[in-house]
Amino acid sequence: MSAQQKTDRRLWWLLAAAAVLSIVWLLLTFALVGSTLEPSARAGVSEHLGDRWLLISLTWGGGMAAIAWALKRWFDHWVTPSVQLAEEAQVLLRTDVVRELKPKGNVETRVLAGLFNQLVEQREDLRRQMDDKVREAAQGIEQEKSRLAALMSELTQSVVVCNLDGRILLYNNRARMQFRALSQAPGVAGGAELIGLGRSIYAVFDRKLVAHALDNIQQRMLRGAAQPSAQFVTSTPAGQLLRVQMAPVRLAPAQDGDSAADHAELSGFVLMLDNITRDFEQESARDQVLHTLTERSRAALASMQAALDMLEYPDLDPAMRDRFLAVLRDEARVLGERIQQVESGAADSLKTRWPLEEMLGADLVAAAARRIETVTSLPASAVEVDGSLWLKVESFTLMQALVYLSGRLADEFEVRFVQLRLSPAAGSAGKAQLDLVWSGQAMSTETVMSWEMDAMKVGSDTLRLTVRDVIDRHGGAFWFERDRSRHQAFFRFLLPLASPQEQAEAATFVRSDSRPEYYDFDLFKTTEQSRSLDDRKLSDLVYTVFDTETTGLNPAQGDEIIQIGATRIVNGKHLRQECFEQLVDPRRPIPAASIPIHGIQPEMVVGQPTIEAVLPAFHAFAQDTVLVAHNAAFDMRFLQLKERTTGLVFDHPVLDTLLLSAVVHPNQDSHRLEAIAERFNITIIGRHTAMGDAMVTAEVLIKLIPLLAEKGIHTLGQAREAAQKTYYARLKY
Repeated sequence: MSAQQKTDRRLWWLLAAAAVLSIVWLLLTFALVGSTLEPSARAGVSEHLGDRWLLISLTWGGGMAAIAWALKRWFDHWVTPSVQLAEEAQVLLRTDVVRELKPKGNVETRVLAGLFNQLVEQREDLRRQMDDKVREAAQGIEQEKSRLAALMSELTQSVVVCNLDGRILLYNNRARMQFRALSQAPGVAGGAELIGLGRSIYAVFDRKLVAHALDNIQQRMLRGAAQPSAQFVTSTPAGQLLRVQMAPVRLAPAQDGDSAADHAELSGFVLMLDNITRDFEQESARDQVLHTLTERSRAALASMQAALDMLEYPDLDPAMRDRFLAVLRDEARVLGERIQQVESGAADSLKTRWPLEEMLGADLVAAAARRIETVTSLPASAVEVDGSLWLKVESFTLMQALVYLSGRLADEFEVRFVQLRLSPAAGSAGKAQLDLVWSGQAMSTETVMSWEMDAMKVGSDTLRLTVRDVIDRHGGAFWFERDRSRHQAFFRFLLPLASPQEQAEAATFVRSDSRPEYYDFDLFKTTEQSRSLDDRKLSDLVYTVFDTETTGLNPAQGDEIIQIGATRIVNGKHLRQECFEQLVDPRRPIPAASIPIHGIQPEMVVGQPTIEAVLPAFHAFAQDTVLVAHNAAFDMRFLQLKERTTGLVFDHPVLDTLLLSAVVHPNQDSHRLEAIAERFNITIIGRHTAMGDAMVTAEVLIKLIPLLAEKGIHTLGQAREAAQKTYYARLKY
């Protein structure tokens, strides 16, 4: 956007002062002349001047116009160039922009511009020298980074590193491709709405599941485990099954003499992901084939048995009858044995399909007691727990079963507290017995069976699993008993034991064809803050910088979006690889006059998704961020007009680089995107394409933030308030 140059306010003040002084001077002159005349003479002068006051006023106005013209020329030659030079020099001082200032104005200003250019050149020479020294000193660090990249490249698994708030701070290309497959809108967003630096991992994983795994790791770290880890399987909103291995990221090494708790401080966690959806579907298909084979074989056996019965009729030749009977009985026996073997193998496969994690039994009991108290408000405690037992369990669903049973005991039998105990199972080698104990009314066998087969409800969530499903996953057993001597009753879980080992198998850390191309370890330092976004520093915010291309300039009169492009800024860094670009079918003709501007031909949007399909993906991409655009009022108007049809409200905070440029450089001739990019020495690629303009706008915002700080504008609220005071903020669409 271009506009006429804004007149310096000081010029208006000087003109006003000149006007006041000239009027005072005229009045004093008339008063002085009048004091030397007789009254009759003064009356005569007034009479002669009576018809000439208009001429005097016009003469005074002409003089003031001449003074205004002279002052304007003087300002343009002496004042304005020095002010513009100061603003441009501030850009060179406060940013890493390197460009030559153009001399203009008077001789002194031109000389000053030359001196600035010499100083900038000297500074750049010093910077180059310092960079050379830093480069030499950083060779060791670069080697370490290369080793890290090489290690990551040897992993076939997707790797995602998060801070304790669940914000992603590193991911490799394999993870990026996997999340693209998990996206519910792969043709539009390509998974960009799920993964990205600063995004929340809870867009994919249940927060409670991650918290549970972190709690398990914390318990192991408190005991001084060298390499604690946790493993779980979860389903994504898109219906995919993921096997997740979690490992901790610890703080800096503790000093000697610190307690175990000091060594258990976490700063984040690493997730290694495997998509097992296809494996699960293949095994389900094999199970179906096996089931069909089994049922048909049993039917064949029934037919054979019927034939045997027929052969036993007395009118059949005895020798022939004996021969057929022997053959049929042998075949039936062999077929039965084969079916039994197949069924046994299938049962073993079903039991081992779900990954079980090795866990200290005491940790499971402690975590379950805390979970029961949190969800049901029922006091829970651990009694008679064998601290040496290691279990091989899927702890999340097992804890869900314990919470579910405790909740039903409290609701239906008014149980006031429960206890958990763990010991080796008597008479069952390789098993442990976990008891949920309570005191209260007797329970019938029918009630126990009903609870075992009902879908579990934990808090306000109803799960598709039953207690029987959980037990089957563990290959264990479940029953109800009463201890009359103690006046107690308990549910007993028979669970498999495991060896007390913490070392991860080498197969977990295998090859990969990707490197950690996407990371920002500075996010370890950030935490989720409860304060308002308006109080957050501009340098701490996450931005979605976007631009739209449209069929025209009048959204209220039917013009439509034909392209959206967006990129992200996290922690002050422009993430060029995390972008959103999509053509849109406007369902109306594209005016020929607009095609040379944006370069989008009508055939390019044929078959593209409509705005109703694109905006939900873009809304997810921009979630929890500040929207940024150049002349944002125009783009936001197009989005706001679609709120009714899409049901999406873009209520994000908005920043406009046009307005911010006017705040930082109020005396510049233009605040068009090209002019700002030239001031900041930013190369423009793909101007008047949505993605190209978004990329340039992102670079402009990064340059503007330190300049805003120089003016005392540090927070989002301060920036928005300052922007609304500019002239350009009055433009409406």
